[in-house]
Amino acid sequence: MRFEFRIAVAVLLFVNSANGGDFAGDYSKLSGIIIPGFASTQLRAWSILDCPFTPLDFNPLDLVWLDTTRLLSAVNCWLKCMMLDPYNQTDHPECKSRPDSGLSAITELDPGYITGPLSSVWKDWLKWCIEFGVEPNAIIAVPYDWRLSASMLEERDLYFHKLKLTFETALKLRGGPSLVFAHSLGNHVFRYFLEWLKLEIAPKKYLQWLDDHIHAYFAVGAPLLGSVETVKGTLCGHTFGLPVPEGTARMMFNSFGSSLWMMPFSRYCRPHSAYWKHFSDRTKEDYHVHQCDDREYQLNYSGWPTNIINIELPSIHGPSAYPSATDFVGMNSSSQECGLSTQLSFSAREISDGTFFKAIEDYDPDSKRLLYQLEKSYHGDPVLNPLTPWDRPPLKNIFCIYGIESKTEVGYYVAPSGKPYPDNWIITDVIYEEEGSLFSRSGDQVEGNPGVTSGDETVPYHSLSWCKNWLGPKVNITRTPQAEHDGSDVQEELNVEHRPDEDIVPSMTKSPRVKYITYYEDSESIPGKRTAVWEIDKANHRNIVRSSVLMRELWLQMWHDIHPDAKLKFVTKAKRGPLRHEDCYWDYGKARCAWPEYCEYRYVFGDVHLGQSCRLKNTSASMLLNYV
Repeated sequence: MRFEFRIAVAVLLFVNSANGGDFAGDYSKLSGIIIPGFASTQLRAWSILDCPFTPLDFNPLDLVWLDTTRLLSAVNCWLKCMMLDPYNQTDHPECKSRPDSGLSAITELDPGYITGPLSSVWKDWLKWCIEFGVEPNAIIAVPYDWRLSASMLEERDLYFHKLKLTFETALKLRGGPSLVFAHSLGNHVFRYFLEWLKLEIAPKKYLQWLDDHIHAYFAVGAPLLGSVETVKGTLCGHTFGLPVPEGTARMMFNSFGSSLWMMPFSRYCRPHSAYWKHFSDRTKEDYHVHQCDDREYQLNYSGWPTNIINIELPSIHGPSAYPSATDFVGMNSSSQECGLSTQLSFSAREISDGTFFKAIEDYDPDSKRLLYQLEKSYHGDPVLNPLTPWDRPPLKNIFCIYGIESKTEVGYYVAPSGKPYPDNWIITDVIYEEEGSLFSRSGDQVEGNPGVTSGDETVPYHSLSWCKNWLGPKVNITRTPQAEHDGSDVQEELNVEHRPDEDIVPSMTKSPRVKYITYYEDSESIPGKRTAVWEIDKANHRNIVRSSVLMRELWLQMWHDIHPDAKLKFVTKAKRGPLRHEDCYWDYGKARCAWPEYCEYRYVFGDVHLGQSCRLKNTSASMLLNYV
């Protein structure tokens, strides 16, 4: 905890109480609700499972995801507690798991001296909140079973009912609306919640409920149009860095109803409205039939940089296309090479509407399961088909935040491996986006429609930047260094014209040695509402919630929003000084602490180098007034 920031918060609260205590300036009334991403919540056993040949049995409340010790020593038992029935999403007959609750469920997935830092997710985020004086009951985690589809989350766990009660409890407890922090898949969960809420609240009260309960929505690393890595996981498996075979990871991943939730889909295709079911005699089967505009068929790749999958289908059909392990032992593998294969390519639309899985149905057993889940839990969902483009949620303040300029996968070449299921496919080549171009794993240039930059190593730029469509026709753009700066390298463009469905490309320079943040801000197009997009150079998808730069900007924006004297719509970007002792460092060239306006040399017993002895001045609480 930092004493000077406690003083700053206390001063602010005093000013607010003098002004009547309205939320417009009352820090104490805010709550923060965290919706974690895929595989970012602990799962605990809710069964007693005897694991042979190992003393590590599973008992109720034992950690399942992520317990690396049990994974390494009893992988078959561990899989029983992790996998679901691929059709009805029920637990294994011998073991069931449920998500943990509270903040501990999302801070470290595998606590321990060695494994803890490697599996840390939201721990650094919580440290920042504590350091800046946030009360314990002001931060609320809403973990969920990330293996389930949205409809099953509600059917089995009443998750969205509980989430609605969480917002209402936070309002009653603290007297003000909440800030929503969602990461990765958590953004899809929050989108579904907003649509589900329309069916729970009278239409005339829906917008008022949102205004009363949600002050701002921070969408961090949101795969708004899906992620191509999900396709790789369904065909070849995604190990998440765990010591398991890819085939095992594939079977586990495809047993989850959520495996399709982040599939890439076309930006040009939208479904029929779900609300037609209340006002017409349409059957359930055509609630969410895709309606694609002409651009889907006139342009290539469904608006993505390239085709997602280029697959080589074998000449043989039926069960012999995916032999069992016992059949494979006695098989003459040369016989598989006699027929001519067929090369097919599939766009994002053809993946999301099931065309791709129907094409490989005779060659892969998982396609039948995936098609079933696709129709039941996505196209047939009565609330929302998640595999459709987002519109701007009707919230007062939206901040869309993501990393750019990292090498990111955008397409694959896949061929039969000659091995039995689940290892029957192999990725022969990968298409990447980087620096505004497409190239293969071998380094060859690939034709396509690359964006102006690349994504965050996991989600392509095309999907992350979809939220730029939520900005209005006039946008203010500011580019600043990520590090503390005096304002000399700040670039600004005001009232930049923005056309619908087009990217915004600022005419600004970048130094190759500096990492920047580019802010796109609009507070005029929708009266009373603000929309902002933050692009953070080199911010990794999985680690962005641990980024000190992101947490600094979030804190300053929240500080600005609650200050009664704030005159600008968004926090100023003109200058960034140190906010914590850790931000102060020793300037060896000048033989003093850098940022002497904020930092001073103050030795404390235990310091081992000069940089540790550079600390914020005791009077630095007033520096926050620079950001009003």
